[in-house]
This record gives sequence, structure tokens and C-alpha cells, in this order.
Amino acid sequence: MPAPLPELQDRLELRQLVEAYAHGADRREAEAMALLFTEDGRLVIYAGEPGASPPTAQRTGRAEIGAAMTRLGRYVSTTHLLGQQSVVLDGDRATGETYCLAHHITDRDGQRSIYIMSIRYLDQYARVDGTWLIAERVLAVDWTETRPMS
Repeated sequence: MPAPLPELQDRLELRQLVEAYAHGADRREAEAMALLFTEDGRLVIYAGEPGASPPTAQRTGRAEIGAAMTRLGRYVSTTHLLGQQSVVLDGDRATGETYCLAHHITDRDGQRSIYIMSIRYLDQYARVDGTWLIAERVLAVDWTETRPMS
């Protein structure tokens, strides 16, 4: 049986929210990325499975999250390729997991390299004044690879 239209609309809006984050990262739009979070939103980063070890970074609130996003400027370019997304809706709240391959190009002394991260966004979403926002994003880094570019 097909999902009801409001559920499909919510799922579409949540996907668009995650896509806006990836687009903001690749376009270096730190302030726009921060506005995708609730006022007291949290960004927590883990190297590996969340909870297996302490987080490598934590940011709370739009100002801290936006400041952290400016660090993407150290790369020549980035490309975030989003994969599958699963979402569980619960009224004006939702949880989700989205897979991503994040590519980061660096140039040091004329030598380019690519740093690839396989990550999962483990999100808690909240609908605020009719708009879906990220209440908490746990970024789990599953693996990384660095290699020279020709």
C-alpha cells in the first residue's frame, strides 16, 4: 500500500535537508549550513562507531557549527555524494541515517591528493514552524583513504 501523501512530503523534505547540507559543504556556505540546524542543534563526530570511543569533535548551536564548517575552506574542492537514506517519522520529530562518500582535494606545494571519507549521518530532525531542521547530527566516519592525484 502506498504511503500517504503527508508522509511522502516529509520524506522528500528530509532528503532535501540532507542534500542542502551536502551542497552547502561543497559550495563553502558555512552560514547556510548552520541554519539547517535548530538553534541549539548539535554536531558530533566520531571516528568509527558512535559510542565505541569518545567523539573527535562536538559543536553546539548554529554559531559553533557554522564556525566549524568554515574549515572546509582548507580544501581545493569537496564533493559529497549522498547514498541511501532511511527515515523514521514520529509527528514533528524524525530520525534518519544517510550514507555519504565525501571527497576532499588538497594541494600542498603543487602536489594534489584526495582524501575520501565513507561516512554516515545519524540524524535527529525536528519540524520547527513547519520546516524540518537537524536537531542533532552524529557523523560516523566508517573509513578513510588518502591517495595522490595525477
